[in-house]
Amino acid sequence: MASKRALVILAKGAEEMETVIPTDVMRRAGIKVTIAGLTGKDPVQCSRDVFICPDASLEDARKESPAVKDILVDQENRKGLIAAICAGPTALMAHGIGFGRKVTTHPLAKDKMMKGEHYKYSESRVEKDGNFLTSRGPGTSFEFGLAIVEILMGKEVADQVKAPLILKD
Repeated sequence: MASKRALVILAKGAEEMETVIPTDVMRRAGIKVTIAGLTGKDPVQCSRDVFICPDASLEDARKESPAVKDILVDQENRKGLIAAICAGPTALMAHGIGFGRKVTTHPLAKDKMMKGEHYKYSESRVEKDGNFLTSRGPGTSFEFGLAIVEILMGKEVADQVKAPLILKD
């Protein structure tokens, strides 16, 4: 079985916790995670003035398909997992990805996400609909990361990763 891989696209203004926590959780599970800077390899300034150094530029990470829309369309066509947290699902909407799916977002992004009625909205902390996984915000970052691990690696691995994190049930 080939090892599982994940691509985390990092843009200026991203919420630090929503990038670092799911990435850490996935790496603990043995998933090969690449943090790709949307505009290059330079450190990315996040929402609380923390800078994160990407592993690669988005272009380097996906030479054959450097545009975000192309990556999302390819992933959707392959029925690969597409995961987005906080306001991230609005990028799916902007690119016409996953219309008809049930999604959740940060409460402040709900109105934008529901314009055009392309999605069904959920108030769940983490929402899975087929190969789409969405989550609400910084406080759901661990749940989001563990949900990704469970989908890609199985419940047993997710439980093994969760145990030493000392999370509330």
